[in-house]
Formats: sequence, structure tokens, C-alpha cells
Amino acid sequence: VYYTTKEYTSLTESTSGEYCGIGSYVSQDLKTNVITLTNPFEGGPAAKAGIIAGDILLKVNGVDIKDYILDNVVAMMKGEPGTEVVLTVSRNGKELEFTVIRAKIEVPTISYEMKEGNVGYIKIEEFDEITVKQFKEAIDTLTEKGMTSLAIDVRNNPGGLLSSVGDMLDYLLPKGKLLVYQEYKNGNRDNLYAKEKDHMDLPCAVLINGNSASAAEIFAGTMQSYGEAFLIGTQSFGKGIVQSIIPLSDGSAFKFTTAKYYLPNNVCIHGVGLTPDYVLELEKNEEGIVEVDNQLQTALELLSVMASDN
Repeated sequence: VYYTTKEYTSLTESTSGEYCGIGSYVSQDLKTNVITLTNPFEGGPAAKAGIIAGDILLKVNGVDIKDYILDNVVAMMKGEPGTEVVLTVSRNGKELEFTVIRAKIEVPTISYEMKEGNVGYIKIEEFDEITVKQFKEAIDTLTEKGMTSLAIDVRNNPGGLLSSVGDMLDYLLPKGKLLVYQEYKNGNRDNLYAKEKDHMDLPCAVLINGNSASAAEIFAGTMQSYGEAFLIGTQSFGKGIVQSIIPLSDGSAFKFTTAKYYLPNNVCIHGVGLTPDYVLELEKNEEGIVEVDNQLQTALELLSVMASDN
């Protein structure tokens, strides 16, 4: 992929966790190219304008984006604070138009709460630079409140930075454990090991689905391969390749595929994905709305039993 100077600047901002834009996560189905607004930030510009999770993006400022890659569409939606961007979406078969006022966004990549039975719940939206700090704060806060088991939700998480997912796994797994490795076409490997002494010895579940990809799959797959967590949900996306960005002198950049990711059990999930220990489809009503999150509910019930057995 080639990034113009503007696109590369936008990409750098997004991985830092701060940018100016509409305030919503988006995902793209690589088979159909359909782009979905998956999670407008509470109180953010998109949510204020009326955008809701599940809206399918059709146009940005009147431009049909059906043949655009996700990165370019994201760049179109970003801009100076106070400026407008018009989004045309499809919702339940109806075409709707919203005018969104851009603003400076600090991405809330982590949300957490204590569930019934002292089960901690952490939702990870993506793996940015700021995610590591937010994750550790969530773990520490829940631990102080008496957490006895933990559910980590990476459903609809498109991935992010390998360095971030490595630091987060390091916070959970024993020192010296192989977290993930990259293998190049010449056979050389780069191994990433846990370095911290901290080890969370609690029953753990990781929720995944078909939109859990890349770094999210590394996180879930590494926890599963060591028996540190059971996976629940549906088959993950299956992105096990590494992209490296090469900046050019004019401020633009190229992104190349340079290696494959392998889990500690020597499995590359590219094109295959992760299979949950408990395969469970998310239940929706006739209108396609989730009334009760049965995947999360089942995870919480299993964790409560496991914690009581310990």
C-alpha cells in the first residue's frame, strides 16, 4: 500500500491513540469491501450526530467509497477540529445522512467494569500505544476491587501494534514465556518474550469473533496456547502476516508484507483464524439487535464456576 503524506500522518496519529476526526471505530470486510461503523465513542462527534454501531458506510462527503481501502476512508473522515464531514450510511436497509463535526479524539481503547461474582470485564477495542497503560490501569483497579476471574473481550478488535500486544501479554504471563514470533521468507525469526515478573494467576476467558484480527488474534491465541485462558465466541478473522512501513523522504510511505506471525505453539493462523474452546454464535432478534450478550453471559457463568472451584 502507498500512503500519501497526509495519509501517512493520519496513520501515525491513529496508532498513537490521538487524532482529529469523528470518534468511531470502523472495520472492513475484506471479501465484500463493506465498511461498518462498529463502535461510536460515547459523547464523541459521530455519536452526537446520530451514528450508531452497525451503520454501514456508503459515502463520505458524497463520494461512494465501495471500492476504497479502509485506510483511505479513515483519512477522508479525519480533519481539523470544528470542520464538517457528511456520512451516508445504510441502517436496516434505509439510507441515512449525517453531518458530523470533527473534534480532537483521545481514543478510549479500553473499558472495564466489575461484573457479578467478582468477575472483571475488560473490553479492548484495538492495540494502540496508549492501550498498554489503559490495560494495566484496568487490571490493577479490578485487582484492588477483589477480582477473582477475568473476561477479556477482543470481539470486533481489528488489531494494532505488536509492541502493545506484547507488553500486555507480558503483564499477564510468566517471565521468559515466548509470546509470539515473526518468521521471514529467509527463515530468520524475531522472538518476543515476556520480561516482567508479574503473572496474573486467575481463571480467564477471551471473547473473539470473525472481526477479531491480527494483534487481537495474537493476544487470544497466545493466552489459549498456554492454557491461561479459554476462548469463547466464533472463529476469528485469520490475519497472521506482518506489515512494515517504510517512510519516504517526502513524508509519504509504503507498507509491505514482510513476515508471518506464529503463536508460541508454532501455529500461523493466517487464512484460518482461531477456533474457540466454546463455539457460540451471538444471539440477535429479528431486527438484528443484540438484546442479551449470550457470549459474554456464558463466559461470566463459566468463570464464576472456575473461580469457586479454585
